Amino acid sequence: MRWSTLHIPTLRDAPGDAEAVSHALLVQGGFIRQLHAGHYSLLPLGWKVHTKVATIVREEMDAIGGQECLLPTMHPAGIWQKSGRWDTMGEIMFRLKDRRDNEMALGITHEEIFATVAAELSSYKQLPQLWYQIQLKFRDEARPKSGLLRVREFAMKDSYSFTIDWDGLDEMFERHRVAYARIFERLQLAAFPVEASSGAMGGDTSTEFMVPCAAGEDDVLRCSTCDYAANVEKATSALAEVADEAPLPEPERFATPGIRTIAALEEAGAPADRQIKTMVLVADEATVLALVRGDHQLNVQKFVDATGAIELRPATPDEAKAALGAMPGSLGAVGVDGLTIVADEALRGRTNMTTGANDDDWHYRGVDIARDIKVGQWADLREVQAGEACMSCGTALEVVRCVEAGHIFKLGTVFAEKFGVTVADADGQEKPVVMGSYGIGIGRNMATVAESHNDERGLIWPVSIAPYEVVITVVKLDDNSMAAADVIYSDLKARGVDVLLDDRDARAGVKFADAELIGIPYRITIGPKALADGEVEFTERRSGDMQRVAKGAVAEMVTDLVTTQRKL
Repeated sequence: MRWSTLHIPTLRDAPGDAEAVSHALLVQGGFIRQLHAGHYSLLPLGWKVHTKVATIVREEMDAIGGQECLLPTMHPAGIWQKSGRWDTMGEIMFRLKDRRDNEMALGITHEEIFATVAAELSSYKQLPQLWYQIQLKFRDEARPKSGLLRVREFAMKDSYSFTIDWDGLDEMFERHRVAYARIFERLQLAAFPVEASSGAMGGDTSTEFMVPCAAGEDDVLRCSTCDYAANVEKATSALAEVADEAPLPEPERFATPGIRTIAALEEAGAPADRQIKTMVLVADEATVLALVRGDHQLNVQKFVDATGAIELRPATPDEAKAALGAMPGSLGAVGVDGLTIVADEALRGRTNMTTGANDDDWHYRGVDIARDIKVGQWADLREVQAGEACMSCGTALEVVRCVEAGHIFKLGTVFAEKFGVTVADADGQEKPVVMGSYGIGIGRNMATVAESHNDERGLIWPVSIAPYEVVITVVKLDDNSMAAADVIYSDLKARGVDVLLDDRDARAGVKFADAELIGIPYRITIGPKALADGEVEFTERRSGDMQRVAKGAVAEMVTDLVTTQRKL
């Protein structure tokens, strides 16, 4: 293509509202434009990169036996109501009604829809099946931000496996793990697998693929010694042993006028690690108590995963007082009956603890949790902090801010049972199929590459997804220079290289700056001085290294470089 005929609306300055490097550079480089919050137009350069990312994903999915489909993106409410997720998805789901007043939704994901297709399977001999699509998804994010990293309309590859048993699911899960690793390798992303919460997707096992990124929204606890890694919503750590003294014969009330916080109670003589923090929550309209150690924080997703709560929120101060008789700051679970109490495992077996007495300005000391509190459920509720010890090797964990580049789930039989997806096994018995679900965002990965590959001059696309692999920059538009440029351009096109000829009537400095901004990996510069010697200049975008090459040899040299990079 010739630059003079292309729509590449580069900007001199980055947009002022850009919150991420990728957002700024993709707008400034003319790849994307915002229509409204969370919705972006992909311009010609952006669509070329997006398409190349999707091609890599398709190739790797096909390599593990995937069969591409395309399912509707507008869904009847009844299907989601049947799975129970019409309510659990909450406000993130776009909902609408048709002219007949039927409730509909725009697809947030497609487990339900693929399950309806799979209902036609009848025999174990038809399994396993692996189906996928690359299709638009719609999610009404509360705060779309950072350009393509968090949007409300996006293309996603979602695949679904159907097997006769759990061993088959394990195999499909592993196939996807390997395929995803290969995708990220080809995108030159430093993604690593992480234990994760399945959340609203269901199932009991999931793995996220995380890329370290300052613009990310996920915190990952990572061990540098044994490679343990888990999302903060799933992470565990080893706590130092705590030696408690023998408890008092019974809890002892003591006055704590004006004390409302863990820190204030600590100053009054109760160390934070010997306090019980009591939080009053409303889970699916029922009041419940969550207990963690005073120096620990409750991770809300862990509580949801442990209890199966669909809707969860903190109780208001008035609701807390109505439930326990006191305002926050004096709350506790000693002697509480009639409410579900969920306690963190770090409190199990603890004695001589301090907690609120459910009477304003009073607390209990000498609390024996097993004796004095009716815990209904024990669970891992606390949020792991940086510096805590790895459960596997004892090394201090670090917190890494990341972008989620992909997520794979073991769904099990939950959707098969709800949608009647059963097959006859070898003995003729009907069995629900075992499902897996596997997602990877196309635009998000495009943006994550932009976050990871840039410098002060602009983007540095890997050859695998660059909008063009090489740009020919003509310094002076004289007949001799253009003739040489046309020969090299035609030669590269004939060799299958994705090449752009910058034939604009613009200053050389502008052309160089634009080529660097949009991140083309290689540049061939045709200038009068080098051309007089029968040479052109060849520059690598990433390193900035420049060399002179005979004009008759440059096409072959560039083709070899591009071919090698494509194979990485």
